[in-house]
Amino acid sequence: MEVVAMRLLAQAILLAALAGAGHVQAASALDDSFRESLATSLPATAEKQAEIQDAARTAADQGPPATLTLPVGTRVMLAMTRAVWSKTAKTGDAIYAATAFPVAGDNGMAIPPGTYAEGRIDTLAKPGWLSPRAAMRLHFTKMIFANGYTVEFSGASEAVATVQLQVSKASDVLLDNGTQFEMVLQSPLTLDAAKVAGAVHSAKPLQIGSVKSATLCRPTPGTPGTSDTVIPGTPGSPGTPDTVIPGVNGMPATVIPGIPATQGTPPTIIPGTPGMPGTVCPGPPIVLPGAVVQDTYVESFQIAEKVEIAGKKLPPGSYQVSWTGMLPTEQVQILKNGKVAERVQARVVMLKEKSAADKTTTKTNPDGSLAVETIEFAGESFALAFD
Repeated sequence: MEVVAMRLLAQAILLAALAGAGHVQAASALDDSFRESLATSLPATAEKQAEIQDAARTAADQGPPATLTLPVGTRVMLAMTRAVWSKTAKTGDAIYAATAFPVAGDNGMAIPPGTYAEGRIDTLAKPGWLSPRAAMRLHFTKMIFANGYTVEFSGASEAVATVQLQVSKASDVLLDNGTQFEMVLQSPLTLDAAKVAGAVHSAKPLQIGSVKSATLCRPTPGTPGTSDTVIPGTPGSPGTPDTVIPGVNGMPATVIPGIPATQGTPPTIIPGTPGMPGTVCPGPPIVLPGAVVQDTYVESFQIAEKVEIAGKKLPPGSYQVSWTGMLPTEQVQILKNGKVAERVQARVVMLKEKSAADKTTTKTNPDGSLAVETIEFAGESFALAFD
């Protein structure tokens, strides 16, 4: 048995040397001989090695790791992990949040709770004295899973959120810690299933209920003040009337003067101190469900030849497109000479930088006709995309 083992060891060393020197055919032949010797000498070990080799070949034949895909329109509930401040917030600022609820996909968990998301502010409307409403549109650039698996979004419109808020102008935060809103996927998101599975075991859900507000406002109680101090005055005396003694035998009456009345002294009042009103903090920002009153956008574009927009045919000419709001998907009106020519659905996509000029991109349909894909507008950081 020792002789066999020594022979197998020598063959293994020779096999490694030949493989390292590039003698592939010789190494392969010797490798077959080595396996036969090993199978003859150590049957149990040979069977185990064969199983391992079969498993390795199976894994190699499977190719790239399995993936799972989340479809367009998938909603991901996020919670803010860093507040957005009212005075300093501006477009382009970073947004940091984490998933507050798991997202399922392909019969399993695709995004576990506690997965971090990073994004940017695209548009921002702050509240005013006459309107306690704020609105912002966000796009997200990446997600980081608990095990370090990172997914980057390829465009500014891949994953977006439109947040409508009711918030006082006096509030120092627009989006507070723990504020929840939905991120919506604008294109399919493909994930590595194995890495997602690893993240599921490492994920730690957010403790939403214990999140501390970022506001710096601290209410203070008022003081009642002190009441007036009253020192009573002295009462006055009524005095006594004159005493008249009638005269006799023609003599005049004798008048004995009475004691005149005396005035008392009024009470002395020492004013108290007024109370101090307390300070009251404005209520926290509230995310409004659904859309509120939004701006109306009217933009112009040109068509040089006959095209389709979302399946509607348009002849060449000058047009305007009108819509209300900046939600990911909007109903838009195509206007010709001020009149509505068509109504179609469009996606509002954010650009990485403002467009230098009006621009319309088209694609060729299978029948050879042209269809509008996107319309950009000079000086604007958004565009319309048509499916």
